[in-house]
Amino acid sequence: MKTSSHLVLLFLAAVVVASPAAAQTQATLETITGKLESLERQNADLLEQVKMLRREVESLKVSPEGAARVEALEEQLELQGGRLAEQAQIKVESSQRVPLRLTGMALFNWFTNTRHGGSTDNPTIASIASGRSNSGATLRQSVVGLEFHGPEAILGGQFRGSVLMDLFGGSSEVLNQQVRLRTASIEGQWRTRGFLVGQDKPIFFPREPNSLAQVAVSPLTAAGNLWRWRPQARFEQRLSLGPAQQIRLRVGVSQTSEESAQIASQFLPTLEPKRPALEGHFQFSRRLDDRRRIEIAPGFHWSATHVVGLSVPSRVFSLDWFFNPHVRVEFTGAYFNGENLAKLGAGGVRQGFTIVGARPGEFRVNPVRSRGGWTQITYLVTPRLSFNLYGGQDDPHNRDLAPGGIVKNLAYAFNLFYRLAPNVVVGGEFSQVRTQFLSGQRPRNNHYDLAVAYLF
Repeated sequence: MKTSSHLVLLFLAAVVVASPAAAQTQATLETITGKLESLERQNADLLEQVKMLRREVESLKVSPEGAARVEALEEQLELQGGRLAEQAQIKVESSQRVPLRLTGMALFNWFTNTRHGGSTDNPTIASIASGRSNSGATLRQSVVGLEFHGPEAILGGQFRGSVLMDLFGGSSEVLNQQVRLRTASIEGQWRTRGFLVGQDKPIFFPREPNSLAQVAVSPLTAAGNLWRWRPQARFEQRLSLGPAQQIRLRVGVSQTSEESAQIASQFLPTLEPKRPALEGHFQFSRRLDDRRRIEIAPGFHWSATHVVGLSVPSRVFSLDWFFNPHVRVEFTGAYFNGENLAKLGAGGVRQGFTIVGARPGEFRVNPVRSRGGWTQITYLVTPRLSFNLYGGQDDPHNRDLAPGGIVKNLAYAFNLFYRLAPNVVVGGEFSQVRTQFLSGQRPRNNHYDLAVAYLF
């Protein structure tokens, strides 16, 4: 009897323990069943949407509008495929598989000079002699070149380069045009520094006015613009002063062309034709907003000319600037003060130094001191139309000049550019050169120019 009681108690305990587990299992089964039913409903909905989309696609193919749309898409795909195939055929690369890009400008100029222009296309000084007006047309100022860039980084930096040439060599005869090297460079750029070797404008005087009338020589040559392209090697360091301010330091050596100075033939054998020069340019820039900025930079040039067994110093201080207080207005310019500047395209037109006989067989060489500069204001009327007004002068010291020298050379110009297309520009320019000679003559020459440029 006692044993039976124990069996009953064990059965009751098992039932009590199993009841919650059974209830939990039942709840789990019900949850899974509900999720399966939900998934089946979602699958059914998706299947119905797919069927509807298929019916719409079929109806689009059948309808005239849909057929036209499909045909247009197929034509566009075929066109894109043809362009890709054409690009694969005409792409340009060097033997080292470095990408090359053809660049330049086909430039047509029609010009007229008044009676003191001489025989040159665009004179930089006014001639004393008065002659007939000089008119003509030319493509000699057209520029063609190649640009390349390395597709891979070297020592963490990217390399690029360029070669630009024009047709201003030879003479002004129509069939006597020769290719002439303008500028060329090989440049490596890293995150905060760069290095360049090549032929370019002076390191300390990089800016110049805007013109389509004066391309073969820089605008305002011998009237405030030190521009002569010369071989050089320069190092650049960029320092950030915050999100909107930067300092860019450039220091390098260049090769001067001492033959640019006017010198008597008897002293020419004593002239060392090429000399090294040390130059620097230190630019501070501040970005006012996304479209406005201000830049100002002092610079220097230091070299020496060797002639008649003597060393003639060449020292120049410069200052250049850019400022656009309004998105449509820009102010640009440069100033210089120094001595023996003929090698740089200044010095009152080849007036770098004068040789004076101290006594028989002995000479004294005096550097010609000079100062000058240029300034330009640009008004951007629309993205297609812009106006430029610029002027400059070279003002050497009268006491340093040889007889017949130029006391002052002043030039100013007004031009406009209009873009007929993104790569077609037409322009017109009026300029005047006023030259004052030590002998007292003050001739003037007016220059009128119409230009059509095709950029490529």
